[in-house]
Amino acid sequence: MQYKRILLKLSGEALMGEKQYGIDPKRLGEYAQEIKQVVDKGIQVAIVIGGGNIFRGLAGAATGMDRVQGDHMGMLATVINGLALQSALEMINVQTRLQSAIKINEVAEPFIRRRAMRHLEKGRVVIFGGGTGNPYFTTDSAAVLRAIEIEADVILKGTRVDGIYTSDPEKDKNATKFDNISFQDVLTKGLKVMDTTAFTLSQENELPIVVFDMNKKGNLLKIVDGENIGTTVNI
Repeated sequence: MQYKRILLKLSGEALMGEKQYGIDPKRLGEYAQEIKQVVDKGIQVAIVIGGGNIFRGLAGAATGMDRVQGDHMGMLATVINGLALQSALEMINVQTRLQSAIKINEVAEPFIRRRAMRHLEKGRVVIFGGGTGNPYFTTDSAAVLRAIEIEADVILKGTRVDGIYTSDPEKDKNATKFDNISFQDVLTKGLKVMDTTAFTLSQENELPIVVFDMNKKGNLLKIVDGENIGTTVNI
């Protein structure tokens, strides 16, 4: 296996599947199976999920809502998604722990770095909910922060696109895909991988990012097995 410990970043929108809102049980089950395959290979898996399928703080702010209130609602949405994924994983006998950056002791463990790492060492999947626990930070930033804290080997960003392109491949038929690209080239070319705060933090800590199509069956396992899937961003 190419990696020993990974952090998988999923968007909340990915959980919608074919729906317009909320969580698609079919898509949730598919993701759980993909994660189980990797866990069964002995890979330590941590996960950060967004909350955009339920509520997005920026969208609320755009309609006049207080940004801090909106972001707190978004953090709670990530906990809801985390609970859903935890349930899906436990249904197929994958031991899972949900840790939250905001205290909801009846629902999730508080985020404690050493406890999270111990869970991973014992082969449990750890889902990090609640973002960073602070407004004005995205779940991309939370993913990079947690990956650094738990000493993950890589961030695997699962999207509906199979990598990073010169432009949006869904709008531009002439867009070309990068197999590998440096952090500096991403910035120079103005490509969108993560928000600037998250991307800079990853660059400063020399933490590689792999952007790949999570919806294609088997892709996650192929990446940890060393296959060149998606686009790798590295120093």
